[in-house]
Amino acid sequence: MRLIGKEEVENIAIGAALLGTGGGGDPYIGKMMALQAIEEFGPIKLLDITELEDDDVIVPSAMMGAPTVMVEKIPSGEEALVSFQELEKVLQKKIKATMPIEAGGVNSLLPLALAASIGLPVVDGDGMGRAFPELQMVTFYLNDVSTTPMVLADEKGNSMVLNTVNGVWAEKIARSATMVMGGSVMNAIYPMTGKQVKDSSVYRTLTLEEKIGRIIKEAKANKQNPIHAVLDLLGGYQLFTGKITDIDRRTDGGFVRGTATIEGLGEDKGQHCYLEFQNENLLARTDSQVLCMTPDLITMLDTETALPITTEGLRYGARGTVIGIPSDEKWRTQRGIEVAGPRYFGYEHDFTPVEELQKGRA
Repeated sequence: MRLIGKEEVENIAIGAALLGTGGGGDPYIGKMMALQAIEEFGPIKLLDITELEDDDVIVPSAMMGAPTVMVEKIPSGEEALVSFQELEKVLQKKIKATMPIEAGGVNSLLPLALAASIGLPVVDGDGMGRAFPELQMVTFYLNDVSTTPMVLADEKGNSMVLNTVNGVWAEKIARSATMVMGGSVMNAIYPMTGKQVKDSSVYRTLTLEEKIGRIIKEAKANKQNPIHAVLDLLGGYQLFTGKITDIDRRTDGGFVRGTATIEGLGEDKGQHCYLEFQNENLLARTDSQVLCMTPDLITMLDTETALPITTEGLRYGARGTVIGIPSDEKWRTQRGIEVAGPRYFGYEHDFTPVEELQKGRA
């Protein structure tokens, strides 16, 4: 166990937005909530997954909905607390710790704010190693952990308990409720034992996010290329560099959907890259070839600062570098590809790892 303070939160916010592949909510909002909680309640205890007892009760906490909605409907923090407390009543057990459900902008940081406010530790791991748009797209689901019981809570004081037959039905029903409740809600979901967390999670995500943030800052301070530093750390690939010339973005069915068109600069001059997203970036392609596809990670970084650009933060004229990162091996299994691969999202492509696509490109 170690303590997380303000400096660690600043770094985690950068790393979470990068691993969040454009989604997971605005990292600034999550960062400010976590910093405020630390200011009020003190540092946060971070537990390594290996420190859990097999019979501990662990419950992830997260935001659900369209990230664009959250820009205007900022959570107060009470929603997460209510969902957590209501689920504890349903389980009739004391919850030992919380954890992020994904590596995403706000969703990596909300559990930190919640943990600080109620004095519980946060587990250093998550259920994706990145961000995905739907509730069943987690490594817990791949390992047959039940999605429910789960609790949704909004800023008006409404809350509801769901018990569903599987994660796909939990996604459908919860998404419909989220739209009625204003487009974004907080939830407590996937209650697990310590053993299930050990068997099903992506390990040490928060530590990795903190390291990403720190490396970007150090590279800039040392006048080195921060994008190269990130790619070296994560074994990633520089896919395309250019300027955003068009954005087709809409909030539809509880998601942010769209495509960003990027006009090439430098070595990519004369080409166009198309970044397709549903909350998260799912496919990067040029006119002639696919550069990277889900479940591998696709992130757009500001070319000058290396800071991640979220899907709701994409702006005309912004200069960015698109990078691709291999996903956790759990997503490259047959079941992982069925749950979150390109064909699930309607793309007529069989999954090809980013390293294979880039080898072909070279």
